[in-house]
Amino acid sequence: MTNEKMYSEMNEYELRSEIGRLMEKARKAEQLGYLNEYAVYQRKAVMAQSYLIDPESIEPGEIYRIDGDEGVYFHVDYLKGRFAWGYRLGGERAEEALPLAMLKNVKSGM
Repeated sequence: MTNEKMYSEMNEYELRSEIGRLMEKARKAEQLGYLNEYAVYQRKAVMAQSYLIDPESIEPGEIYRIDGDEGVYFHVDYLKGRFAWGYRLGGERAEEALPLAMLKNVKSGM
């Protein structure tokens, strides 16, 4: 068993270091053509980035851009942990959860 900390137990410096480590692993996996491994490291980095986001900055009822999915918007119904639950606009309105780091404010462009 490993003694790795959970993201929720890490401070900002540790999270940023972990994100850098994961992005480097993702870069190497991509170079080697391991696309599944690349996707796993990318997703883990997004989760770690979500712990740097203040959940209070995401407002239920608001619409956000989805980072990495150009032109697609997400309506937030509620938050649970480091995930925003809601639905994509223009789709079937199927409920899904996205990590907070994937949401970008439409109003401020951030």
